[in-house]
Amino acid sequence: MAKDVDLSSKEWCDIVFDGKNKEFGAYELRKASVARHNKSMIVVVIILALAFLLPLIVNTVLPKADEKPEDLTEQAMVNLGDATEDEEQEEEEVQERYEEEQPEVLPEEVLNTVKVTELAIVDDKDVSSEDEIKTQDELKETTTAFGQSDFDKGTDDRNVVREHKEEIVVEEKKPEVKEEIFRAVEQMPQFPGGEAELMKYLSKNIKYPPVAMENNIQGRVTVQFVVTKTGKIGEVKVVRGKDPDLDKEAVRVVKTLPDFIPGKMNGQAVAVWYTLPVTFKLQGV
Repeated sequence: MAKDVDLSSKEWCDIVFDGKNKEFGAYELRKASVARHNKSMIVVVIILALAFLLPLIVNTVLPKADEKPEDLTEQAMVNLGDATEDEEQEEEEVQERYEEEQPEVLPEEVLNTVKVTELAIVDDKDVSSEDEIKTQDELKETTTAFGQSDFDKGTDDRNVVREHKEEIVVEEKKPEVKEEIFRAVEQMPQFPGGEAELMKYLSKNIKYPPVAMENNIQGRVTVQFVVTKTGKIGEVKVVRGKDPDLDKEAVRVVKTLPDFIPGKMNGQAVAVWYTLPVTFKLQGV
């Protein structure tokens, strides 16, 4: 009876483990051995099939893959040529549009002239038949400009020629060169007569603001101003103020200062910032 049982069947596994402990683990391994054998066989068959097909793949597929990049290169060259032609056409169209948009240049108008006849005593043989002598009445009646010779291919309107020349003449603006202002130089600017005369000028010309006087406001206002290279007073600003009214009066009196002796750098007159404290003090306070 045992000979009729398939060794790979479940019945054979049950006969072998009849009366034995099936929970030990060997029963499960023996039961699943058939499935493992089948899987192993399938894997072996697949490996053998791949080993047989590999030379065929190398001999057929790879040569075609090598030819494909050349085709792609040729196609890319063709596409590049087409793109270059398209770009050239676009450039030609842009050039044509640019030429069409160019403003029409008006031809320069030339003013007709009439030769002014000068009287001179000469021999008959020296007189040219081509010279036409115009009378004074003819010269008075004509509106054509006077010149050294006759010219009758332009216009008699002087205003047209003048307007045309004004249209074609373009003046180029020169860039403004900003003058450098120094903070310190070899020879600082000087007030004529020195600082003593400068203080006298300030005390003589300062007008104490009435509001500040009523409110008993006094103190020092520090002003900075530019002495240009010609000695004149340039920009004026308050760097340390005391009161709005006092600040305005200090700026006003500084702007009235006479010309300074300009400062110098390397022997050349230059613009320099000058700092001046202006003191406001009430009498009897």
